[in-house]
Amino acid sequence: MISATTLPDIFELLPHRFPFLLVDRITGLDPGRRAEGIKRVTGNEWFLGESTLDASPPRDIGMPNGLVVEALAQLSAAVLIGVVDSAGSAVGYFMGLDRVRYRGTVRAGDDLRLAVQLRQFRRGVCRLHGDAGVGERRVVRADLTIVVLPAA
Repeated sequence: MISATTLPDIFELLPHRFPFLLVDRITGLDPGRRAEGIKRVTGNEWFLGESTLDASPPRDIGMPNGLVVEALAQLSAAVLIGVVDSAGSAVGYFMGLDRVRYRGTVRAGDDLRLAVQLRQFRRGVCRLHGDAGVGERRVVRADLTIVVLPAA
């Protein structure tokens, strides 16, 4: 595991910016093996709607589970630091999902814990397992497939 002082900044790894960046910070990293991160879901997130903090009647809206899976895919870029030789000149493309399980909802005010573990890397095709949870409750788990190609 890399120490907390040398963890990479998520802005250095991904071209994504607000509102499409769904990982706030990397909390743990073992390059080429696993990564952990956090997404703090606030009340003014674009996917929660326009009026989550006003006096309108309360709505039971949470972070869409598809965006939780996207957050896991974004965190997988940190895992690939130790696998891809020229990580700066490579681009990862989300290829597929297997064994996806949605088990709950992430609401405003929750800290979404993300964890991605590399299962296999062969010929540019990367298979990972991702877990996302709030507290002790698992919200999403999925097996992700990502293909890594040289940047154009």
